[in-house]
Parts: sequence; C-alpha cells; structure tokens
Amino acid sequence: MAAAKRKRELGPAARPKKRAKGAPTGSGPTAKAGPEGAAPEEYSIPAPVSQGKWKNKERVLIFSSRGINFRTRHLMQDLRTLMPHSKADTKMDRKDKLFVINEVCEMKNCNKCIFFEAKKKQDLYMWLSNTPQGPSAKFLVQNIHTLAELKMTGNCLRGSRPLLSFDPTFDKEPHYALLKELFIQIFSTPQYHPKSQPFVDHVFTFTITDKRIWFRNYQIIEEDASLVEIGPRFVLNLIKIFQGSFGGPTLYENPHYQSPNMHRRLIRLSMAAKFREKHQVKEVQKIKKKESKMLIEEDPTEVVFETPAEEKPVEIQLVKPESKAIVKDKRKPRKIQRKKQKKLFRTEG
Repeated sequence: MAAAKRKRELGPAARPKKRAKGAPTGSGPTAKAGPEGAAPEEYSIPAPVSQGKWKNKERVLIFSSRGINFRTRHLMQDLRTLMPHSKADTKMDRKDKLFVINEVCEMKNCNKCIFFEAKKKQDLYMWLSNTPQGPSAKFLVQNIHTLAELKMTGNCLRGSRPLLSFDPTFDKEPHYALLKELFIQIFSTPQYHPKSQPFVDHVFTFTITDKRIWFRNYQIIEEDASLVEIGPRFVLNLIKIFQGSFGGPTLYENPHYQSPNMHRRLIRLSMAAKFREKHQVKEVQKIKKKESKMLIEEDPTEVVFETPAEEKPVEIQLVKPESKAIVKDKRKPRKIQRKKQKKLFRTEG
C-alpha cells in the first residue's frame, strides 16, 4: 500500500521571509524593530573606500604578423607589461589582408590596435589604429632596444599608470597633433582599470628629432624628481596617416621618408662607386708605367756651380811590406806540461 503524502501545515502566508546575506536575525540584540511591530530593517552594506568607477573602456590589442625576429617579440612583450589595458593574440598570417585586423579587434572587444608587420625578416613596421572607424598611422621602427637588453638602473611598479610627455612640436603641426591624440588614447592607462595600480611612478616621452619620433620610458624618483631610464626605447619614422583603419584615403604622407630598400640600394651604389674609382686609379698607373720615358736634353747651365774635387796622386807600392813579428806566449808550454803531468798521475793512481 502506497504511503500517503504529508500535508503541509504552513500555508504560503505563514512561510518566513528570506533574509539578506550577512544580515542579523530578528531575535538578535542589534536588530531594530520596525514601527507597529513590523519586520526588522536590513543593514545596508557600506560603500567602498574609492568612489571611482572604471568608465574609460579603452582596450589595446598588441600582436604581430609572422616572420618577426626575437628583438621584435621582446619589444612586444615589454609593451604588454607596460600597458595593463592591453590584450594579446596569435600571429596573423602574411596572406591575410590588413582589414581582417578590424574583425579580430571586434572579437577581442578592443577599440585600439598596435600591429607589428615584418617584411624580409629585417624591416619592421608598426601600425597604430583606432578600430574600426580610423584614423591609422604607419611607422618604420628603427633602433630597437628592449628591457632585457638595456639593463638600465630604473624600475617601476608593474601596472602603474604612466605620465605622457610630448615635444612642443606636436602642437605646431596638424599631423603631429593627430598623432599626439592617437598616442594619448593608446598608451595612457585608463583610470580605475582593474589591472592597474593607483600610482604614477614613470613617464613616457615622445620627442621629435631629425623628423622622427623617439620613444623613451623613465622612472620618476621621489626624492628629487629626477629621471632614470627604464626602457624599452625605439624610434618611429612616420610613413603615412590614413583616414580609415588600416587603409582608406591618405591624410598625410611624409616627404622625408626613405624606404629601407632604397637606403640599402644607395649604400650598394656608393660601395660600387668606390670600387670603380680604385679600379680606374690602378688602370691609370699601369698606363703610365707602359709609356716610354721622355729623353730630356742636357742643360749646359747645370755644371756652372759644380767645383771639381782635388785630385790626389796615386801611389803604387812596388816592395812587399814587412811581416810583423809573432810574439809567442811563454806561459803556454808550462801549462801544457802541467796538464800532461796531471794525466800521468791519474793513470798511475
């Protein structure tokens, strides 16, 4: 016989209300009773110490194409450690077009991108882009020195927010002003970022010298506010600024830019010119040696100031000169006799 179901004695109105997590029970001494015998009030959770909220949701995707060398890989890793708001991704295939990067950024939930493009395993290009609308800038990266390579004395807290210092030239020309805004949005760590630390102990400097942008990272020493370099360091040579992300109409083109292929070609031409010059000098010297020497007529005035030397009479000896007397040493025969006597004594003994 099946067991009969137990009827619930308490109805829905008689069930006890759920209590908030961490709130004291009604029977406790600290609970306050409501008016007219109502249920006790729940305690409110105190607000955190910092009232700031993470509003700036900037995220930077840092990755590269295939074919980069070890120095580029270390530079990429250094930038990721310096920028806590960055994300990483696998290397992109060379056959893929650059427009694919916009889709990768969208999948990674990133609105900024630093892309390293390697060519011929010796030339490195850097793309800075605001995805997906634009603008974007393409640079040639030169004189790379990573953190592990420099071994500077400076140091900073991992994840701390940097100061950005710009050259006054950035405010004078429009294309530099656009790059300044792009650098600020990419390299500055958002305030109250979960991975960042609430300290400012280093500074990124962007200096314009020789039509190039020089990047340096310095530590700020608290005692006297002096700067000590940390690293990494590199030089950016601007090529073009595009209206879109990784393409589109060209907003600015650097007239002073010289491609690495052209630079290497000019070096080869200068070396070839030096070789040709040496070869021509050798040929001229050979021709001069083969030419017959010109006979120069004697000048009668050359002998005017020559004074003849006095002629000495030549004496001829007809008689044989006398030989010198040989003086013999008287001590030698005595020494010889003594040696002979010593030998005799030794043989007799």
